Parts: sequence; structure tokens; C-alpha cells
Amino acid sequence: MNRILLELPPLPYYITIGRTQYEPGQQHPNRRNLGIFDLLFIVQGTLYIGEDEEQWEVSQGQSLLLLPDRYHYSTAPCLSETVFYWIHFEFQGAYHILSDTDYSLPIRHAWANPYKLRLPQYSSPRQFARVEQLLEHMLEHVDANGSSVYWKEQQQFMELLQMLQEEEELGDAATRSVLKLAERTEAYLRQHYQQDLTNETLAEALHFHHNYIARCMKEIYRCTPMEYLLRYRLEQAKLLLIKTEWSVAEVGERTGFRYAPYFSSCFKRHTGMPPLAFRKLHAR
Repeated sequence: MNRILLELPPLPYYITIGRTQYEPGQQHPNRRNLGIFDLLFIVQGTLYIGEDEEQWEVSQGQSLLLLPDRYHYSTAPCLSETVFYWIHFEFQGAYHILSDTDYSLPIRHAWANPYKLRLPQYSSPRQFARVEQLLEHMLEHVDANGSSVYWKEQQQFMELLQMLQEEEELGDAATRSVLKLAERTEAYLRQHYQQDLTNETLAEALHFHHNYIARCMKEIYRCTPMEYLLRYRLEQAKLLLIKTEWSVAEVGERTGFRYAPYFSSCFKRHTGMPPLAFRKLHAR
């Protein structure tokens, strides 16, 4: 099952909702490059639909997220009366498709929002009755206007995304435990990056063997904890070089580098220029 990873910010923006009913023999229209996300929830019958090479039979109690830059087409007419809600929403940020075996997440810049929204593309939500109730409430506002309605719609849409995110987190237990430890490790490294950290101190703080921690980090972030720590320290150093007038040695010390020559060497190796050249290029 594919998962859609949305990099926040920005937040997804709700556009509108609708409820469609197909009689036997009717089918979903074909369209290409719609430009917006199309989120479907089937409440009766089965919808036969494809997206590029992927094809699904989306039945009662299931959801499907169609991507904005793909070809969507019907694979067969409905065999029985089919009723579904559809939500159109916009997302101006970057998104990625993750398969069951691909949970890698990008290394974040020091100033980036730490949150990523993971949504299942095709799923059977355990709380579908609650989802349907929320969809009914959202549909009630479709013809209304005014600022209060606008904020209510956006809030309900965010609540819906939160429910789908929670469903995603209730997936495979083994994968979930690996992801959880990797995220704990990342959070600890970001919080304590100024300190002297080793694999051993990390293992002591997180109560897992350092080899297992490294395996989880490699599976999720495609790097070891120490590789992540180095890159994060360098991102923090970039910020300080731009925002302060501290010396290169002080910037290095405040970002966890105890020796200025080593800091300068690492910085040049990863950015292609020495710290002072970076400051002159980016600082006013």
C-alpha cells in the first residue's frame, strides 16, 4: 500500500466537498492532471478506478486519495448503486509516494518544521462511521458563505486529516516501532546536538543498543545517528554564521564542534566553501 508523505509547511488547503451517486452501469469520469488532490470515501457499493498503472476496487468503508498530476480513469462501470463523498483540496508543498518498504524521510534543515503528514493512499479506516459523520457535517456547509463557515470547514478538514494520520500510525507494529525509535532518536539529537554525543551515550539515553538504533535510523532516514548529528550541527552553524557576528571558532563550539579546524574542515567538505565564505555569500 502506498503512503503519501506531505512535507509541512504549508498546510493542505480545503476547497470543497460533494456527494455523488452512480446507478449500475455508470462510472467515474476519466481526467488527467486535475491539479488538486481528490479524496474519496465510499459509503455504498464499489467504485472501479485507476491512476496511471495502479488500479483499485474501492468498496464501502474504504478511502482513496487521487494525486493531482496523474491520469485517473474508470476501469469498469459500477455493478450496483454506488455512493461516495469526494473532497478536493490543494497542497502547494512537496509530496512523496512511499511504498510499504520505503519509509525513508529527508534530513530536515535546522529551520524546517519537523512535521510530515503521512496519509494512506488506499485504506479501510477503522473509524469509518466517525469519518462518515464528519463528512456529513462538512457537506452541510457546502452552500454557506462567511468567515465563520470558512474557518469551520478548514477545521473539520484538518480533523479529517488527523483521523487518517492516526489510522496510518495504527499500521504494521514492527514498522511502527522502527519509525517511533528513529523519530525519538532524531528528536534527541536535535535537542542535545551541542553536547558531546556518541553512540554509547545515545544508547544509554534511549535504552536501546546502539546497533539497533543505527539500524532504525538507516531504515527511516537512510543515515546513521552520527551522520544525522553532523548534518544537523552544520545546518545550525549555517544559521549562526548568517544571524550572528560570532567568530568561526565560537560558531563551531556552540554547534557541538570542539575544535575549530575540524569544524571548518567539515563545513567546507559538506557545503563546498569555508565558513567565512558562506557568511560573506549569505549574510547582509
